[in-house]
Amino acid sequence: MFENISNNKIYRNLFDGDWKECCGGKTIKIFSPSTEELIGEVQSCTKEDVNTIIENSKANQKDWGDMPINHRASILHKAASILDENVDYLAKLLQLEIAKDKDSAISEVKRTADFIRFTADEGKHIGGEAINADSFPGFDKNKFSLVTRVPLGIVLAISPFNYPINLSASKIAPALMAGNSVILKPPTQGSISALHLAEIFNLAGLPKGVLNTVTGSGSEIGDYIVTHESINFINFTGSTEVGKHIAKIAGMVPMLLELGGKDAAIVLGDADIEDAANDIVIGAYSYSGQRCTAVKRVIVLNSVADELVNLIKKNIEKLKVGSPESDASIIPLIDKKSADYVQELIDDAIEKGAKLIIGNKRDRNLIYPTLFDFVTPDMRVAWEEPFGPVLPVIRVNNLDEAISLANKSQYGLQSSVFTKNIDDAFYVARRLEVGTVQINNKTERGPDHFPFLGVKASGMGTQGIRYSIEAMSRPKAIVLNID
Repeated sequence: MFENISNNKIYRNLFDGDWKECCGGKTIKIFSPSTEELIGEVQSCTKEDVNTIIENSKANQKDWGDMPINHRASILHKAASILDENVDYLAKLLQLEIAKDKDSAISEVKRTADFIRFTADEGKHIGGEAINADSFPGFDKNKFSLVTRVPLGIVLAISPFNYPINLSASKIAPALMAGNSVILKPPTQGSISALHLAEIFNLAGLPKGVLNTVTGSGSEIGDYIVTHESINFINFTGSTEVGKHIAKIAGMVPMLLELGGKDAAIVLGDADIEDAANDIVIGAYSYSGQRCTAVKRVIVLNSVADELVNLIKKNIEKLKVGSPESDASIIPLIDKKSADYVQELIDDAIEKGAKLIIGNKRDRNLIYPTLFDFVTPDMRVAWEEPFGPVLPVIRVNNLDEAISLANKSQYGLQSSVFTKNIDDAFYVARRLEVGTVQINNKTERGPDHFPFLGVKASGMGTQGIRYSIEAMSRPKAIVLNID
C-alpha cells in the first residue's frame, strides 16, 4: 500500500498527489533510537523546493475550499478507515522510528483515526449566523449581517517527534475541514511515520496539491517557510524556544502554538494517596516522560509526603525498562542529546542535596526511571522541563504555598490536584495559572474535543477539534441592506 513513498528506503515528499524527490538531491538519514540501525532517508528540501510546494498548495486551495463540506468529510472518513486497516504496520513503524512502546504506538494510531472521524463530523456543524441590526441602538430592521466561515488559505503544520502521526493529523484534519490546503513539515525524527499519514490522506482521495509535505533541516528551511508571504496560518507543536522564535519572526500571521510544560501534580493531605501515586507514575513515566503533558513535578503537603513517595517508588519498581520491541514502558530517549540533558538535571539535583529515591542509571540514551525527594527551588529539575523519566518531589506546608510554587513556573500548560474536598479542589483550580486543571487525575491531553491550551510559555491559542477548525477559518460578513 505504501510502496510509492520510497525507493530503496529513500523516502520522497508528497507533491501535487505524487511522491517526488527534492531538487537538491540531498537526504537526511534516520536511525532508530533503540537499535541505532538505519531506517531510511528523507529528502533535504531547499528554499527552491519550498517555493514550488507553496505555489502548488496555493493553486489547489480554492477548489478545495469551494468543495461542499460533506464531500470533504467523506474523504476524511475514508482516511480514518485506511488508518484502522494499517494499525499494526504503523505501530511497528512508530516503535522503530521513535522508540515508542507497542501499546502506546497502537493507541496513537487508533486515536488518530477517531480524531479524524470526529473532525469530519464536527466540521459539518461549523455554520454561520444571521444577525439583525435592530438589537444595537440607533439601527432599525433594514440591515442584516449574514456571517459565514471561510478558509484562511495555506496552513503550515509543524509536528513534533513524540506523536508524529497523531499531532500531524490534529493539525491536518481540522485545517482540511475548514477548507485550507496544508503543507506538513514533520519532525526529522518521525518524518517517515508522518509521511505514511500523508499517503493515507492521498489514498483516501484528497485532491492533488491540497496536502503537500516538506522535509528537511529546520536550520536550512525553517525560518524561510514560516516567514513566506503566502503562508496564512502556522500550527506548531514543539519547544518553547522554537515557538517563541517563530512567533517573533512570522509577524502578523495567525498561529496556534503548543509548547513546553512543567505540569505539577499537587497532592493535598486528604487525597487518596494510593490512587494519586498510581496516576502520578503513569503520568510521569509513560513513553519515558517524552510528552508535553507528562507530570513533571510533584508538590505535596508534608503531612502525606512520606507515604506518597514510598508508594511512587513501589510503582516505579514495577515499570519495565528496555526496548520498545520488548513492550517496555521505559524506553530509550529520542537521541543522545536528550539523554545528556536529562543526566545534567539529575547530576545537578544530586550535587545540590536532593534525596535520590530510585534511578540515576543510564545505558546510552536509555535513562532509568528516576525519583527525587526533598527537591528545593535552587535545583534545575524544579523548574526545567526534562522531557525524560525524572520526577522531582517538592514538599510544602500548606495549600497556598503549593499554589504559589506551582505558579512560579514560566510554563502554564496543565496541573492536577488530588483531594477529596471539592471546595479545596476548586480553590486550587481557580488560582492555578494553567490552561487546564485535572482534578484527581494525571495531566493528559484529551478527550480531543475538549479545549486544549497553554498559557505563559506553554503556548498560544486553543486547540480541540471545534476550536481548531474555528482557529483555521475566519468569519466573513455580508451585510444586506433592505430599502
